[in-house]
Amino acid sequence: MPIKTYNKTNFHKYTFCIFKEVDVDAIKDLKLNYKSKSGSCYYFVESGVYRLSNHWSRVANCKWRLIKKSNVQIPNSNRTKLGYANWSDFYSDNDLDKIYFLEADYEYKTVNFYHKQSSNYSSNKVLRSSSETTKLIKQIRTLFEETAWAKYLNEDNIDILRKGIIEEMITTNQTFQEIRRKFL
Repeated sequence: MPIKTYNKTNFHKYTFCIFKEVDVDAIKDLKLNYKSKSGSCYYFVESGVYRLSNHWSRVANCKWRLIKKSNVQIPNSNRTKLGYANWSDFYSDNDLDKIYFLEADYEYKTVNFYHKQSSNYSSNKVLRSSSETTKLIKQIRTLFEETAWAKYLNEDNIDILRKGIIEEMITTNQTFQEIRRKFL
């Protein structure tokens, strides 16, 4: 299947993209090219697009995520952020194909999904559909946030146990219950 090329005329049609937060100064000399009904502003440049918005994740028929400059959340801060993405950062998206894989960050106790065409994909990660990915993300977030699931398991260090279970969830099609049984 050929890789589709995206530009200002088609980037907003069923795509997945990870934008990187940039300073608002980046658009000070640019002309606003489009403003959506929800108030998001788009600035097109030859290499990509700037998006100024207060909402990220599900955007119409797209999945667009913003990587913030810092994981520090400022209380009562303005949620509007400026993100930038190259045209080459956009990938075709749909809800049925198995095109997503997961990566966990054990230091920050987070999990995120990525497109199989992204540069960080490796074949040891299982590809899943959108709904399968969403379900697994919820399960992994629960493993990060709670500890009751570890009761009666044969491992004293919950962080080691958590990492082992999550890695198996990401790299196999086994369910949490199947993996958990190994530690009883």
